[in-house]
Amino acid sequence: MQYRVLGDTIPAVEVMFDMPGEGIYTQSGGMAWMTDGIDMATNTKGGLMKGLGRILAGESLFMATYRAQRAGAVIAFASTVAGRILPVDVGAGGGLICQKGAFLCAQESVNLDITFTKKFSAGLFGGEGFILQDISGQGMAFLEIDGDMVEKVLAPGEVLKVDTGNVVAFERSVSYEIETVKGFGNILFGGEGLFLTRLTGPGKAILQTQNIGEFAGRIARFIPTGGK
Repeated sequence: MQYRVLGDTIPAVEVMFDMPGEGIYTQSGGMAWMTDGIDMATNTKGGLMKGLGRILAGESLFMATYRAQRAGAVIAFASTVAGRILPVDVGAGGGLICQKGAFLCAQESVNLDITFTKKFSAGLFGGEGFILQDISGQGMAFLEIDGDMVEKVLAPGEVLKVDTGNVVAFERSVSYEIETVKGFGNILFGGEGLFLTRLTGPGKAILQTQNIGEFAGRIARFIPTGGK
């Protein structure tokens, strides 16, 4: 399989299959365009329980698998918002823990599972859900970044506090928890919400400059309601 990332504003990853039988999967509705010579199959991929877990993690119940019927067939998957697409060699990096909505597509040899935060409070109050996504196995996966990407390499014990919506993914060696913003005045007037994500090294963390939830909230304020 070969790939290239196209576009700058709302990019897409275009994949060309080297031989018949190669496949790539995405959440239902994730495909942008494809040539002849590709077969599509839709299922829960891993069973109903995995499908239900994906719903809780922000993905769809069904996954679509696209398999080449001939060499040279091409398929593309596009971002949903302005940003970039990050190719990840899953086997080389040992996998990643991702926030919901980050997964775009992956080779069939890559596993997409659900995982739980270490502390219940992180999922209950963190704003991004109790369930995260665990990407493992071998092969290429592609993540969707909202806005620009920032990569932080944390030393052992080094702490980085991030608005939860700006976290994309992190290595398994990085611990993840939620902490409360200190100070009553900060909570009421700080404009940053009640909680921050606390990432502790060692390991790599991938951040995004746009918080799509916050952006959507600002847009919603300008949408007329009540027939106005």
